[in-house]
Amino acid sequence: MSESMHEVESGCENPYASREAPDDVGVSTGAVARRLGVSPTTLRSWDRRYGLGPAARQDGRHRRWTPGDVALLEEMCRLTAAGVPPAEAARAVRDRSMAPPPSPRAPALALRRPEHDGALPLGDVRLDCRGLSRAAVRLDAPAMEELLTSFVEGYGLVRAWENVMMPTLRAVGRKWASAGDKYVEVEHLLSWHISSALRRVPPAPPMRTDVGPVMLACVPGEQHTLPIEALTGALGELGLPTRMFGAAVPVTALDEAARRIGPRAVVLWSQSRSTASRPLAQHIAAGTWGVKGARGGPEVVLAGPGWAGPPLPGLARVHGLGEAVVSLAGLYGAEPAALMRPAPAAEEEEERRGRPTEPAPHT
Repeated sequence: MSESMHEVESGCENPYASREAPDDVGVSTGAVARRLGVSPTTLRSWDRRYGLGPAARQDGRHRRWTPGDVALLEEMCRLTAAGVPPAEAARAVRDRSMAPPPSPRAPALALRRPEHDGALPLGDVRLDCRGLSRAAVRLDAPAMEELLTSFVEGYGLVRAWENVMMPTLRAVGRKWASAGDKYVEVEHLLSWHISSALRRVPPAPPMRTDVGPVMLACVPGEQHTLPIEALTGALGELGLPTRMFGAAVPVTALDEAARRIGPRAVVLWSQSRSTASRPLAQHIAAGTWGVKGARGGPEVVLAGPGWAGPPLPGLARVHGLGEAVVSLAGLYGAEPAALMRPAPAAEEEEERRGRPTEPAPHT
């Protein structure tokens, strides 16, 4: 593998980090690599290509990195983790090192790429996915927090989930599957921070108070909750009432919750066919509550790949977060397509043509 490809693919990807801190004398390249979670090859490449090497070399040969040198490399790693190409990140690091110290109120260097001629536009999801996956493989929790927050704020929750979060999770999952258990900690940490980002999305003021909430739960035996966490956050972002019950909810608990809440809809999530129970879905759909003569029942919505196969009469099945939001919001008379932000590429294209952006189709 060439060194340039090594930079792109592995860059800052070693998940093991040393607690050895550089002192005034300086430390070796190997110690710095362990501290930053990069390979020594990458450090040597950054030195040769971009001039980000140690300020002094012991005996003229051995590299000894000072705290100042390491600080520049930390900034380099932070920028490349955000998806900034190494050459551009190196220029920003060098410019910052030569600039006078900023005032206390000066803004920090942005993680996202500056827009200039010849550069990919802000909001390019390829860079977003690459930056998030690099931060995850480095186990860089602060970078993941900042990136995920910026994605949700910039795209809206639905777009951020469909275009960045899910593709990155799938990429990390494929890497884990091909490398045994080597990257399981990466997937777990990334999942945790995505879950945290989803729960931080502030809900809008209630749109309806006269209708029961959407009740969301995983079927018994199902532990994968991230997709319905995303749906819960997206519905809350539109001001729709929700009750989220999480993983592996027993049948008796589903029955009791529905009876007490009187939901407008019940979303049952199943990741695999081994957990999807059609009799369970039909049982929940047949449930009623309320006083005699005015009993109500829920709309049951089946979500997740576990429900693949012939449709169940009277039960809706949704494919993807956007479709689920549109379907459920329609039960409350809402028009989410008008509320969800358009994809960045579509928005820029419509602005260029001078026409208003139409909502992109949901798949």
